[in-house]
Amino acid sequence: MSNAPHGGILKDLVARDQPIHDQLLQEVSTLESIVLTDRQLCDLELIISGGFSPLESFLNEKDYNSVVENLRLADGTLWSMPINLDVSQEDIDRLSLKPAQRVALRDPRNDSPIAVLTIQDIYRPDKVKEAKLVFGDDDLAHPAVKYLHQSVKEFYVGGTLQAVQAPVHYDYVAYRNTPAEIRAYFQKLNWTRVVAFQTRNPMHRAHRELTVRAARSRQANVLINPVVGLTKPGDIDHFTRVRVYEAIIRRYPTGMAALSLLPLAMRMAGPREALWHAIIRKNHGCSHFIIGRDHAGPGKNSAGKDFYGPYDAQYLVEKYKDELDIEVVPFQQVTYLPDSDEYVPSDEVPVGAKTLDISGTELRRRLRSGAHIPEWFSYPEVVALLRQSHPPRSKQGFAVFLTGYHASKKEHIARALQVSLNQQGGRSISLLLGETIRGKLSSELGFSKRERDININRLGFVAAELTKAGAGVIVAPIAPYEQARQQARQEVEKTGGFFLVHVATPLEQCIAWDRDGVYERAQKGQITGFTGIDDPYEAPKNAELVVDPSTESVAQIVRRIILLLDQQGYFGDV
Repeated sequence: MSNAPHGGILKDLVARDQPIHDQLLQEVSTLESIVLTDRQLCDLELIISGGFSPLESFLNEKDYNSVVENLRLADGTLWSMPINLDVSQEDIDRLSLKPAQRVALRDPRNDSPIAVLTIQDIYRPDKVKEAKLVFGDDDLAHPAVKYLHQSVKEFYVGGTLQAVQAPVHYDYVAYRNTPAEIRAYFQKLNWTRVVAFQTRNPMHRAHRELTVRAARSRQANVLINPVVGLTKPGDIDHFTRVRVYEAIIRRYPTGMAALSLLPLAMRMAGPREALWHAIIRKNHGCSHFIIGRDHAGPGKNSAGKDFYGPYDAQYLVEKYKDELDIEVVPFQQVTYLPDSDEYVPSDEVPVGAKTLDISGTELRRRLRSGAHIPEWFSYPEVVALLRQSHPPRSKQGFAVFLTGYHASKKEHIARALQVSLNQQGGRSISLLLGETIRGKLSSELGFSKRERDININRLGFVAAELTKAGAGVIVAPIAPYEQARQQARQEVEKTGGFFLVHVATPLEQCIAWDRDGVYERAQKGQITGFTGIDDPYEAPKNAELVVDPSTESVAQIVRRIILLLDQQGYFGDV
């Protein structure tokens, strides 16, 4: 028999409300609607499926305060993570939100109704308090604290939920199991002892070895239960990871392991998150849960120190083990011994034995450069999948973003660079000049700061899409504002390289080179809001290159840019 759900009853709202499904579906067309964020959608999916049992809704104020302060719901049940539906004052005013009102909660991907919420209360949380107590620090270096302060809206809404339907997924549907479905699977196979392994990263040989060891030592089976909702920014996409899991599951002994995906929005909250994860796996029927070193840790704080101690997560879960009723399996670090071609726990390595290891940083370097990844570290089929999704830099796209005053010769540099890169070969090269984009994509925009920022955001989006496809992109707007340039960088760097080149031609020289007389008209007041005359240019703080066409030739500048790209590995195989 599977482990009992947390609180004793699996709160499967979809099954509970199935008899009134048609009635709810008819009602939602008459209700005001809240379109959920991606995090809210992940949370709601796990609430209505029973994954967050004993929760049956987003937390009201009483439960929220109790969870933040005491790691318990108001009724005393152990629960470590506040699960909130956040709304803005604008939302409250626009929808006239108030207690006892019923509102539809809609999927942001297709606008389908997922649930109906009957509002109990609307309250303003103390975000600083939440950050300090839940995440241990009010430090924006923590991704969840940054999200709390910069993305979460100012009010929370509590209430009761009725499920209309589960969110529809189109990817890896066979692996997306609700708690009730995975429990039925365990029962069908007579799996009474199951070790759950959570991961947000690709799995390699060491992961396979440690999960097999954990299962054998507990006479149990293994549930590979990776997170495919929201993970840490910068993580490998879940499409690649699931292909890796599909490949590695075949390396387990027949009948030992199963794969099931978890649509969780992680908070990277370390100890509290580990406790939360254990509860979720208990709700899925697992009897054991592997907790590793620095489980769900976000990395370094703004002072360069780890947010959490390496074993804080294990200590907190151990503290509540009697209430959890799920056995924690400490993550055993394993090390490869080349002489015997095996992985063994680090504390069992014979004195003087030769060991080998590849760190995550080294693995990323080898993927980036195309260097060899040995079979003792990862299976060939796993490496092939990773190389498909993360090709070496010589096959990745990049964007060269030239910024400077009007008539600074950045357009000359851009055109010359495009010709040189086309001669280099290996990838298509696109040229996005400021006036071209203004005419093709932003013809309705003026030159206020807001409109300039919109224009650069559009440029960043187009450059990112081209970069994603492996192209080289040369962008040459004025782009006078630092924040807009940073946003463009962030957009492009999701999929490729970004190189900011400050064309630092002195303003006096730009005026002298201006054959169109635009500066002269601006100085006479015939044009307003002109960069360098009555509108500021914020010089870049983090440019990869600073060039000055008044002191060096265009050919020299182009050569410097190409050398930079080559140094970063973008021409390695050309």
